[in-house]
Amino acid sequence: MLKPLLRLVVGILVGGLVVSSLAFAETSSTASKKLPPKPDGDYVPFCLPNGPCWWVLRATMKIPEETEAPGKKPAKSTERTPERVCHDGGAARSCTSDLGNWSNSQQCYLKRLSPQPPKSDPSWQGHTDGAIWVCVREQGTRFVTRWIWLPGRPDTVVVDPLTLVYEAIAQMHPGPPIIKTAPDARQVGLVNMPVWLWVNKTENTWGPIVRKASVPGLSVTATAQVKAINWSMGDGQTVRCGGPGTPYDSSMGVKASPTCGHRYAKTSRELANCKYPVTATAQWEITWQSTLGDTGQISMTQQASTQLRIGEAVPVLVDPDGGEVTPADGRGGCG
Repeated sequence: MLKPLLRLVVGILVGGLVVSSLAFAETSSTASKKLPPKPDGDYVPFCLPNGPCWWVLRATMKIPEETEAPGKKPAKSTERTPERVCHDGGAARSCTSDLGNWSNSQQCYLKRLSPQPPKSDPSWQGHTDGAIWVCVREQGTRFVTRWIWLPGRPDTVVVDPLTLVYEAIAQMHPGPPIIKTAPDARQVGLVNMPVWLWVNKTENTWGPIVRKASVPGLSVTATAQVKAINWSMGDGQTVRCGGPGTPYDSSMGVKASPTCGHRYAKTSRELANCKYPVTATAQWEITWQSTLGDTGQISMTQQASTQLRIGEAVPVLVDPDGGEVTPADGRGGCG
């Protein structure tokens, strides 16, 4: 068996920087694997375990040979397992860039697409789990971009905190707001009379929701909280409420809501179903922090809808001789 010729630190050089290092020994095992043609310069072969081989630049640092003291057992090896390296075919590749983190299996830089496309988009390939990732790689002087579906975390060497943030968000399951109004959808309100608006508060419809995600050496904590509800009232008006609103109680009478309400200037008789379509949009703010000190914010929304019927107080004409009672304007409204 051939003895190692030289023990070296080998670095993958990208843009003049060493992005990963590992111990390497030139042995007869590399000679048995197929290598591409050797480039010009001081290169040595490097092979992944049970994988391909390629040429990498030789570093200049020499590792001293271990020695044994007389009468003592050989010291236990403390040599680290070689780190994963990023490779583009047979060429070294930086593991991280502005384009994302490099995936050896996909042979491109990956970033999680935000916002995610609807599940009806062809990029989901019929799946409902996982996520869509942007896959970018250089081809000559241009960049080629495509969307790919992945069922879980990609096989990138470097995991950025934002990837873990989205994993934490996936555990939250925030729901649409639980709409409450007075009058409610079964009743009839009146023009120029107060309408009360509020939502019920639960963990997954209001927050806070706190979830964590981690990999060895990095952990992220994300907290989701509704910051405001935007009420689209169906008459062209929007009411923004910074809190959940105040629940109505019959003891309030015809008072206006102290926190979140509206008044309609016209009846809903001319609308479909004689009702105003009302939509409540909850604005979620997700704040996150990693154990490396990174922080950030992500916004998302959830919606729910209802309908409100608004009429008007109509005077009636009463026949003193016992005839029919009819509206003074001759219109019966929405029945």
